[in-house]
Amino acid sequence: MPATLKDSSTRNCISNYLKGYPKQIWKSWETHVMWLNNLRIYSPDGEIERGSILIRDGKIEDLLQGAARESGINCEGLAALPGIIDFHGDMLEREVEPRPGVHLPIDLGIFELDKRLAASGLTTAYPAISFAWHAKDTFRSENRAIDLIRAVNKYHNDCLTDMRVHSRFEITNPDAGQVLINLLGEHQIQLVSIMDHTPGQGQYRDIEAYIQFAMKWRREKMGMEISEEEMHENVRVAQERPKAWDTVRMVGQITQKENIPLASHDDDTPEKVAMVHDMGATISEFPVTVEAAQAARERSMYTVMGAPNALRGSSHSGNLSAADAIAEGLVDILAADYYPSALLHSIYALQEKGILPVAEGIKLISENPARALNMEGRGRLEPGMFADITLVQEGQRPRVRATVRSGVPIYWDGHMSQLEGVDLSSGYQIGHVVDTIESPEERIAS
Repeated sequence: MPATLKDSSTRNCISNYLKGYPKQIWKSWETHVMWLNNLRIYSPDGEIERGSILIRDGKIEDLLQGAARESGINCEGLAALPGIIDFHGDMLEREVEPRPGVHLPIDLGIFELDKRLAASGLTTAYPAISFAWHAKDTFRSENRAIDLIRAVNKYHNDCLTDMRVHSRFEITNPDAGQVLINLLGEHQIQLVSIMDHTPGQGQYRDIEAYIQFAMKWRREKMGMEISEEEMHENVRVAQERPKAWDTVRMVGQITQKENIPLASHDDDTPEKVAMVHDMGATISEFPVTVEAAQAARERSMYTVMGAPNALRGSSHSGNLSAADAIAEGLVDILAADYYPSALLHSIYALQEKGILPVAEGIKLISENPARALNMEGRGRLEPGMFADITLVQEGQRPRVRATVRSGVPIYWDGHMSQLEGVDLSSGYQIGHVVDTIESPEERIAS
């Protein structure tokens, strides 16, 4: 047994990590050594233009300049990035309800999204699940949000990616506050964000623009027509709804005690940032103004912007441009938001525009989210870290060729199957397979 596994903190970290693995992988797990040779490696100590990665027992054991003398997988023409970590993705709700009123089985939605995420280079993902006051028959209603949260936890061990729950609490829905607190007590939630979508502030500061957006959204997404007069009345009602700031304070206390990250969503003023920071928020998610982003930076909060925003060069809702904020040094993390493939593509687009080199952009989708989410052992390619690796064919449109999670390939396309050193005839067996030992759970227990 490697000496590092005897350390209790390392052992606990590995134990928690292994909980997210598909049972069928661990059932047939064999201690193995895998070399990835002849590839570009983005490591914290600098870029290795042509190097090799030694993976032993699910962790990175060594990084070498040049090709390893041992046989392995020849990854000529590929680059190794740390496995991508997504902080916020809205895709799960759309998987289980692709059209208004069209409900698909939750487990089907989870597994289909999981495959998509792995193919996009993600090893860890936090699907965002909302409690929204205006939702009655959608998966943003209270009961259906609860069903989604419980399902993600139930099927967590059967997913390829490490899928966790990002619960979004709308403060104009005070009735959901106790539900959120109960779920936190049951350890069903791993990340909380506080939202206020009341028109006239936050993302919807321009009320007239909000009304036009809402009318278009209802017409195109829900097949419903609504007049401007009705929308103005809806805005008035929304603005009069009480806001559950007392619940936010309670949630802040719980998350601090349980070491669960707390984020504030759509911050628009320095005053809002100061208030949520005092309540325990350590993350400002999608700030809509430069002033709010600067205030978050002054308080050492992590700032999250949308990867689609960075890729496109502008916000779809006319708010702060992620590319501009990155150029000003105000962004720590990029999130999938509604498009997971944008995570990888955005960092190459930023380099193409001369805003940020890929080596720095990688931190926005790996190292920094790992730090913000209190995840030890992830986010960097260096010895001792889990072997979470995204293998990419670089270019203006980079392509994910393989995704490896703790040394286990969870996505592997046809390009990879033809590489020298890959043997698919014996199932999961890559590189050198050495003596079979007990399962990882048994190793950790020992």
